Amino acid sequence: MKKIWSLWLCLLWVVGHAQNVAEGATYCLPKTAIQVRLLVEKTVYTPGDLAAYGEKYLKLQQVAFEPTTTYRVVQAKMLPVGIADTAKQHTVLLDKKHSIIKVDRNPAGILLAINATGKEPAPPKPFVSAPKATPLNPRDFMNADILSAGSKGKMAALIASDIYEIRDSRNQLTRGEADFMPKDGEQLRLMMDNLNRQEQALLQEFKGTTVCDTAEVVLSFVPQPNVMRHTLCRFSDHAGILDANNVEGRPLIVHVQDLHQVATFQQPVDAKKSKEDIGVYVNLPGKIKLLLYDGNILLSQLETPAGQFGRTEAISSELFGKKFTTHIRYDAATGSAIQFDVEPLQ
Repeated sequence: MKKIWSLWLCLLWVVGHAQNVAEGATYCLPKTAIQVRLLVEKTVYTPGDLAAYGEKYLKLQQVAFEPTTTYRVVQAKMLPVGIADTAKQHTVLLDKKHSIIKVDRNPAGILLAINATGKEPAPPKPFVSAPKATPLNPRDFMNADILSAGSKGKMAALIASDIYEIRDSRNQLTRGEADFMPKDGEQLRLMMDNLNRQEQALLQEFKGTTVCDTAEVVLSFVPQPNVMRHTLCRFSDHAGILDANNVEGRPLIVHVQDLHQVATFQQPVDAKKSKEDIGVYVNLPGKIKLLLYDGNILLSQLETPAGQFGRTEAISSELFGKKFTTHIRYDAATGSAIQFDVEPLQ
């Protein structure tokens, strides 16, 4: 009989404990990560088939004979984003004694609002590169004599002769000396564009082609109070973005400065400090300054509050008791209260 009674008590304790757990909503306050968005331009140079004849026939200087691929950072931006801080995980008490009816969290469990609907900032729009013009094919502008030339030297001489004729025709048009002058300005523009396109295509055989393409690279890191220097990644002019431990490139360094400015928060004067912890907390973030360097070149800088550089404060249970109900909206990146409305209960 005693064993049955003990088993019954244990069962009641387990059920009661499960009910207590079910009466809470668990969430995390965020710590502030930094998202770095880099625009990296890739430039690919392909030498022309007749590059060796550029100086002889067209007096072109410093024509490269070898293909190259180079990279450079053309833009860098930093912005704060929130990630769940498991060290600041709390459970809001939901019971009949307290006027908490809604706890809004994002899919990562970060608290967005209490007794309200939170809102996360819209993600930045991804970078979309500009459409490229259709590349010119030099062979589309070559006559039969050029295409049937028996050697590269002969082909180079014929193409150079055509280029000089194109330039002469363009000069005659601009001077009004052409045998067939355009009837109006629009026709002149079309004729000039056609001559320019022919010259550009044929010059590719000597000068080569350069193609530029820009892509966005997104990197993230979490600033830490005791780490004032962070290697974001490494960068090579010939390989682009590399891992932080790849010594082939030079480091892109983020310097983190703690400005020792912690946000303040004053609870309403009518709210008495309560010993009861109902699990409602708010971050008081500290302000930091971030400087992104490529060697001695400053690429980007940002001043922002960060949750992990400040402190956390509990909200009095009196604000969710019989006299008041409170509506709080949180900044998803820092965990600070961006809206704090106290409503007296009748």
